[in-house]
Amino acid sequence: MKKNIGNKTPSLLLLIVLVGFPQISETIFSPSIPSLAEAFNTSISNAQLTMSVYFVAFALGVFFFGRLSDRIGRRKAMLYGLFLYFVGNVLCLVANEMAVLLVARFIQAFGASVGSIVTQTILRESYSGIERHKLFAQISAALAFTPAIGPLIGGVTDFYFGFKVVFWVLVVISVIIFCYTFLRLPKTVFTTVELTPLLPIVKRMITNMRLWRYGILIGGINGVLFSYYTEAPFIFTQYFTLTSAMYGFLGIIVALASIAGAMLSKRLVSRTKPEKIIVQGIAIMLVGTLLATTVHYLPILLQMPTMIASVFIILFGTGTALPNCLSLALIDFQDVIGSAGAIFSLGYYLLVSVIIYGMSVFHNGTVLAMPLYFLTIGIIMLLISLPLLYKKM
Repeated sequence: MKKNIGNKTPSLLLLIVLVGFPQISETIFSPSIPSLAEAFNTSISNAQLTMSVYFVAFALGVFFFGRLSDRIGRRKAMLYGLFLYFVGNVLCLVANEMAVLLVARFIQAFGASVGSIVTQTILRESYSGIERHKLFAQISAALAFTPAIGPLIGGVTDFYFGFKVVFWVLVVISVIIFCYTFLRLPKTVFTTVELTPLLPIVKRMITNMRLWRYGILIGGINGVLFSYYTEAPFIFTQYFTLTSAMYGFLGIIVALASIAGAMLSKRLVSRTKPEKIIVQGIAIMLVGTLLATTVHYLPILLQMPTMIASVFIILFGTGTALPNCLSLALIDFQDVIGSAGAIFSLGYYLLVSVIIYGMSVFHNGTVLAMPLYFLTIGIIMLLISLPLLYKKM
């Protein structure tokens, strides 16, 4: 392993850019799904595969670049991943059939994953104590806006210029981020130590029931969030006949809901057990899904406002539960936090991709598919989280 022993601290802006661009890259694409299906002469379900493929590749990339950065250093691994991200964006731009686009999305996501895993590692190495907690809080607050930025940029671009220009935007973004990182990410000083063997860690993780519970909860919450991005373009642009640009502005709701949920969680944690906050967040999410199931039966004038309100409640609930899940998940693995984090991320991102794929399978052209799917996932998550209240798992 290459262990950091004396690196300069990167700027906060650079860290926010590096950890945030993967989310923008994923969500900027979602408003173009209907346009893409039409252009490639395929079904909405097939077009939605571009979202689930993204997370399969992202899961594998998180693990790969986490280990690679231990071998060759954070800066080199980051630059290699960003170059691969650029290649994937170029391939998305030139793709002329669905199979090629899926391969391009895989490469794009594999490269983009470096921003998530390596930036978190840099944060843990460059800062400590209260300063590190404050920086994580600042970055988390900034990240709450990235799901809104992607659909907004993608929706406006798709509406006025077409989905191909969305890929041009991604190419430009990848070039800017690579150049910015090359110029501003400090070189690191390393000493060589032995890499932590993975097999003993995997064995510990497989037998840890607490980890399984939190892994399913984190995967389920993120699966709901990004399944929303997969299905929402159909609901709002085809069912409610909004333009892609108007749909893009709805991303602000996601940001506001996530921020509100995180703020509530921060206020509650000083006087409430985090396990209880998790259960409360999932219960709030279920209230939102139940409300969404009524949309189809309401008068037309009430349908879209009710759907928007239900989405806010759903994402407010997940935003309340998620920080506590992330905080508690690896509590039994502090001695091998780096490798355990890479393995854990691989697992729950794979679960996210499965849930997103399930959304494409359940897509049936009605407004009920998403809330019923979320209701099923929410009930499963509630059943998994309830035992956390009564005994130490």
